[in-house]
Amino acid sequence: MQRIRLRYTKRGRLRFTSHRDFQRAFERALRRAEVPMAYSAGFTPHPKVSYANAAPTGTGSEAEYLEIALTEARDPEKLRVLLDESLPAGLDVIEAVEARTPGLADRLTASVWELRLDGVDPAEAQRAVAAFNGAGTVEVQRMTKNGVRTFDARSAVVNLECSSSEETQSSQADRPIDQPCAILRLVVRHVTPAVRPDDVLSGLRAVADLAPPVPAAVTRLAQGLFDEETGTVTDPLAPDREAVAALTTAAPTAAATAPVTEGSA
Repeated sequence: MQRIRLRYTKRGRLRFTSHRDFQRAFERALRRAEVPMAYSAGFTPHPKVSYANAAPTGTGSEAEYLEIALTEARDPEKLRVLLDESLPAGLDVIEAVEARTPGLADRLTASVWELRLDGVDPAEAQRAVAAFNGAGTVEVQRMTKNGVRTFDARSAVVNLECSSSEETQSSQADRPIDQPCAILRLVVRHVTPAVRPDDVLSGLRAVADLAPPVPAAVTRLAQGLFDEETGTVTDPLAPDREAVAALTTAAPTAAATAPVTEGSA
């Protein structure tokens, strides 16, 4: 059984796609692309697809991950192209690698987010960011299936900074271009309970009364293992690419050093 790991995006209006909607679209894409999927056992077999830490509905993402299991080996890049062509524009499969290491989900321990705050002056946002970063705790509330829950949004935030740059990953469509705009970059650990970008926005409102006049455009730029030394979020597919490259390099070497048996000349 071959396992393939994919990185895909949620762009533009497709950021409003729920995770359940994406699952249905992806399973249709698997059928259209005639992917030889492995199926689960039981009365209702379903394709073996493992989804990892999907972004909330309404947020864009450049770094969503999943893993599929195949009954027949396929070239990862050719498979990526077929699946990408079978999905609507905005749900784009941009990378595929054969799984050669365990624990993809265990390597998704932090995310990098971009928050575009249209109508917010960067100086005002900077003051709010400074207040948030300087706070020991920032309690926010979120409605859950068990009722309203209060938790600390500050402890999971590794870094929060403000910029006025217009070089953003968020969609410019239907966004005002003649108003001030603040861009926040957020690095947050994946903890329990999960701290989401909207929780950080609630925290900014709590500590500095920052209230954007329109909903923030939120995009996940990356997710992966948080490197404590560098303070960066690393690529979760890098170990698999390195393992594949090592095997590719080792194969010709092994063939060249194989002993010549009698009669093989």
